[in-house]
Amino acid sequence: MTHDPSDPNDSSDGKDADIVHLDAARAGRHPYGPTADRPEDADRTAAAPADGPVLEGEIVRVDQPGTDRTDWRTDLEAKARARQPIVPLWLRSADEAIETLRWVGLHYLHVGGYQLARAPLYGGRLAVRCPRGLVRLVGGMVRWTFDLEGEPVRLAAVQKTDPENYLKLSRQRDSRVRLRVWIAGAALVTLLIAAIVMADQPTHVQWTALAVALAALGVIGKPADRPLINRAVVPANVERLTSDIVVRALTALSIAGINQAIAKNPKDAIRFVAPITRDGPGWRADIDLPYGVTVADVMDKRDRLASALRRPLGCIWPEGDSSIHEGRLILWVGDKDLSKTSVRSPLTKASSHDVFKGIPFGSDPRGRPIVVPIIQHNILIGSLPGQGKTAAVRVLASGALLDPSVEGWIHELKGTGDLDPHEQNCHRYVSGIEDEAIAYAADSLTLLRKEVMRRSGALKALPPDLCPDKRVTRQIADKRPLGLHPLICFIDECQNLFAHPVYGGKAGDDAEFIIKLGRALGVVLILATQRPDKDSLPTGISANVSIRFCLRVAGQIENDMILGTSAYKNGVRATVFVPETDAGIGYLVGATPMPKVVRSAYLDTPATQRIADRAHALRAELGTLSGHGLGERPEQLTPTYVLLADILAVVPPSEAKVWNEIVVDRLADLRSEVYGPWAALEGGAKTAQLTTALKPYGIKTSQVWGTPEGGGKGANRIGIVRDDIANAITQRDRGAAS
Repeated sequence: MTHDPSDPNDSSDGKDADIVHLDAARAGRHPYGPTADRPEDADRTAAAPADGPVLEGEIVRVDQPGTDRTDWRTDLEAKARARQPIVPLWLRSADEAIETLRWVGLHYLHVGGYQLARAPLYGGRLAVRCPRGLVRLVGGMVRWTFDLEGEPVRLAAVQKTDPENYLKLSRQRDSRVRLRVWIAGAALVTLLIAAIVMADQPTHVQWTALAVALAALGVIGKPADRPLINRAVVPANVERLTSDIVVRALTALSIAGINQAIAKNPKDAIRFVAPITRDGPGWRADIDLPYGVTVADVMDKRDRLASALRRPLGCIWPEGDSSIHEGRLILWVGDKDLSKTSVRSPLTKASSHDVFKGIPFGSDPRGRPIVVPIIQHNILIGSLPGQGKTAAVRVLASGALLDPSVEGWIHELKGTGDLDPHEQNCHRYVSGIEDEAIAYAADSLTLLRKEVMRRSGALKALPPDLCPDKRVTRQIADKRPLGLHPLICFIDECQNLFAHPVYGGKAGDDAEFIIKLGRALGVVLILATQRPDKDSLPTGISANVSIRFCLRVAGQIENDMILGTSAYKNGVRATVFVPETDAGIGYLVGATPMPKVVRSAYLDTPATQRIADRAHALRAELGTLSGHGLGERPEQLTPTYVLLADILAVVPPSEAKVWNEIVVDRLADLRSEVYGPWAALEGGAKTAQLTTALKPYGIKTSQVWGTPEGGGKGANRIGIVRDDIANAITQRDRGAAS
């Protein structure tokens, strides 16, 4: 029995309490029993002092002594990831091999043409140098025959009064001269015989022999500082990339992790996992950065890396390989600035194309072609104005419409006509920035949503042997009666649609629905925007597209809106591109296993027109033209309206200034189906709705004096000036007429 002092009902004084040994009690609680009973710990228990502290449990070593034994298959698998290719990279692709051989052929063709064009110049130089060459030849033969080269040595022996050495040198000179006189005489006789023989030869042989003799004399007479032949290619003064240069450059970045590692272990802090080799038109270095340093740390300082390597910024392209680990850096240093290169599109010569194989889009900095998959993907393109966004859309549209099975819907909401060459091939087409064009694009998304729902049922009804994976394939697309051919919808400057005060909300919902469900049904949405924010590009759209191409953007928010959350943090930063200089260069995410810098091919208007004409002829031959391409004009689903004209209709000329809330109420009476939701808003939301709707037209609202419709006290409230509305309509009409 034990005594518990805290128990008020316990009346014992502790005299009859049991005495429990602490070691025995602790041993009883241990799952393995007393430590002394374990053979491997018997000696340790015996050696411990009886009255010393007793530790519960046992000591478990974290690092076991001895060498690690790993599975040999695991080792081979790790080595397999770092295997060097047997076939050189430029030979693994037929297109790249052809391009390399073409480049080599053009290079030597240029060299040959350059030298051939200057053959008369070289002949004149040889003729001018012939007399000097003859003098040099005769003088050299005389000096050699009579050993005049040794004359200074013999004179030096005379000056030193060394008769013995002089006699030795004289005897040596006499023996040489006797032999050389015979050789020189034989040479002269041979030349005379050759001259006599040539006198009996045809004239062209004589002239050839004379030309060879004069050329030989001209070469002998060449000045040391004036070469005969000019260089066809001036060698570039580019420093070969070495490990020392790379280490020096990485050290110059002032990254704490790199500098600390180099200070502790200069030799092994930065490890090169493979030799630095040529990779396309540049050098490639595979590097393991020090522990704790990521590739993003280096990419964040690409400009300083270019300075440390003494190369233009457009030549330095670091990238990571996260399939190995986050510290694996692939540093590629090009021979030529990427911004000064051009990419030729194979579409310019293609008679047709298969979108199921992807669309040739451009090339990476190493000159390797980049193909963008289209089927089962949606694409988002974004950039600042003037960075090549529409040019990228033009490449994708050209590749898609060269496939006669593709049904193309193009909406160019900038109104400049950049995609007009493909109008003849489209089922639906619009180009403009006015409300009618925006409404037409909104209708397209409404129709696409219905088409996705129809295709879902049609695909489900197909037999398993024809469609085992429930996805649109080339075989299914070629069966035109099924209506499951690829349908690709382009919306350039989509911010004008999604930010529209009337059509934007529903268009955003429709686009998100299409992106999420249309992927496996052959419906593809390709969007391009120059204003990537939450209002112009709904987050439901930007979060669900699978392929993204981001050219130059202003900051981190725009970068992540296009490329995905945390892209900027992970070093994928389209902010590094130089405005205008790097037009057409951007980060491509989703089309390749890792994000890549890609320069898109450029198709000017004449080249695009030639592609569109070929596509039109092919479609006409196969009978796949439809809709707009056949001159049909579909019914307008969404009633169109012109906000400015409607405002003038409800605000008479007698009212110079009117409150926003009054204008909205009058608009709701005019077109309740359009402006009714505006009038249902309360308070300042009604006023703000009209202010927002007028912004695209460049009209600003301000404080104006007015009175309520039913009468009452006057006040200053947010309103419009009627003349501003009339002037905006006049300017728009003038622009349309021009």
